[in-house]
Amino acid sequence: MAVTVGDTVVVTATRSARTVDDSLAAVSVVTREDIARLQPRSVPDLLRGLPGMTLVNNGGRGKQTSVFLRGTESDHMVVLIDGVKVGSATSGSAAFQDMPVDLVERIEIVRGPRSSLYGSEAIGGVIQIFTKRGSGAWRPNLSVGVGSDSSRKLTLGVDGGGERGWASLNLVSESTDGFNACRVAASGVGGCFTAEPDRDGYDNLSGSIRAGYRFDGGAELSFNWMRTEAESDFDGSFQNSSDTTQEVLGAQLRFAPLAMWQVTLSAGQSKDDNDNFNNGSFVSRFDTARTSFSWQNDITLSPEAQLTIGVDHQDDSIASTTSYPVTERTRHGVFAFYQGVAGAVDYQLSVRSDDDEQFGQYTTGSIAGGYPLSDTLRLTASWGNAFKAPSFNELYFPFFGNAALSPERSRTVDLGLAGRPGWGQWAVNVFETQVNDLISYDASISAANNVDSARIRGIEASAATRLSDWELRGSLTLLDPENRSSGANQGKILTRRPQHSARLEADRDYGRFSVGASVVAEGDRYDDLANANRLGGYATVDLRAAYQLDPDWRAEAALGNVFDHDYETARFYVQPGRSVFVTFKYQPKR
Repeated sequence: MAVTVGDTVVVTATRSARTVDDSLAAVSVVTREDIARLQPRSVPDLLRGLPGMTLVNNGGRGKQTSVFLRGTESDHMVVLIDGVKVGSATSGSAAFQDMPVDLVERIEIVRGPRSSLYGSEAIGGVIQIFTKRGSGAWRPNLSVGVGSDSSRKLTLGVDGGGERGWASLNLVSESTDGFNACRVAASGVGGCFTAEPDRDGYDNLSGSIRAGYRFDGGAELSFNWMRTEAESDFDGSFQNSSDTTQEVLGAQLRFAPLAMWQVTLSAGQSKDDNDNFNNGSFVSRFDTARTSFSWQNDITLSPEAQLTIGVDHQDDSIASTTSYPVTERTRHGVFAFYQGVAGAVDYQLSVRSDDDEQFGQYTTGSIAGGYPLSDTLRLTASWGNAFKAPSFNELYFPFFGNAALSPERSRTVDLGLAGRPGWGQWAVNVFETQVNDLISYDASISAANNVDSARIRGIEASAATRLSDWELRGSLTLLDPENRSSGANQGKILTRRPQHSARLEADRDYGRFSVGASVVAEGDRYDDLANANRLGGYATVDLRAAYQLDPDWRAEAALGNVFDHDYETARFYVQPGRSVFVTFKYQPKR
């Protein structure tokens, strides 16, 4: 999982199917096999420690989780579920904590600017989550799990398909009593602005359907739906629980008018609905919807050249108990992407023009090239720029919003080297990103403003090998996320970004029995712009084991944070201590 060099096919990096070896972007892929091997409790568990990836969590399972890709802001990425763009139009970010890992088939992470393909937000990269897809003989699946903090999980599903049609239907119910997620400072009140020494529980009911049919002539129609309903308790003086609904609906039609020309028509809508309560009394509601349409044309000009051109449409809308002077906006994008070969060099060129109803026209582009230094060694280089339009909260939220904001802008250079020697696989990327017009609170006007800038330099390394029957995978990220804003904080480290992070995995099979371990380590980070509040580094060790009871039944056990290490990724919000979770799974062999 930590390294992806090979024949794995990805679509997110170029909006068309290519192997990782052919991709010129820095890509990581989490497969269904990885999920089965790692026994994660959540999607954030899968992402922790991947190259260029750091997370901030406000107190355990189901609590607000922010993902930072290559040190950029948590809303500086595009998040897709089965091709449909998701995220809250008010906050500008996606609720990773509510995405159930048991519905996931695979995750593709593309690091680096992708605005020239996806438009606004793709400064740090793109994360695409694919839900389970059926194939082969129809079969049911069932799992039951229990663990620490009265955690419980039940999954049900059925999937299958043939040459014509396929489908996968899945349901997940999980809950936990949780723990007291927010500590109180010695002075009396911590970062939650209250003292509530109680358990902060979480419940999630989720379902997904993904289906498709291939007609005579090769045309294919597919459909995807996912919905999660979550309830989370937390500590807070104004509100201490929330009911959240995430829903994603999409449809896609692919057909080929000519042998060289494939057309993809896509439509989708994602909803993010949030009701907030204080001791059971209703406080506020934030409901947002994102509707999108896409027309993409992949044209094969020759065996070594492909042109992709298309049009995207996006409409964001909100309905809230909080008054917003503007509640809807529309964005159109036109893009072109060319992939070609000149001698031994692979190259890619892209350009896109986005016309935003509020901010006018923005043009982005990128150029990338790859050169084989040998049969097992490849050099890549790229440049790209990107932008991010302000969210509705940044524009209009009371006592913070500023309607005069401009989009944030960035440019990135990247140099990569990847190898496939006889002992395994490895990859290294070195990059620098300059972000201008960063949005943050400006005390001089008591509102958000384009006052910040940042320069982020980094090195990402990953490798995989086999040693004495052990499968070993590792990744390392070194980051220099420097605040370049004028004033007292110039030269400081950007908040909540550790400068060092690493992940190491070891797994071994003993016939029907398998064992594994993961170590995730992160260095110090700061919780404030002035770098006055330091959060210490940490390392956690997770152990796992599985036993195939018979061809259809499997028993799994996972021990998290084995040494019960105390640490925080956001000040005052404690992370889970030692935990255990045991699962029994039923899935007939095909």
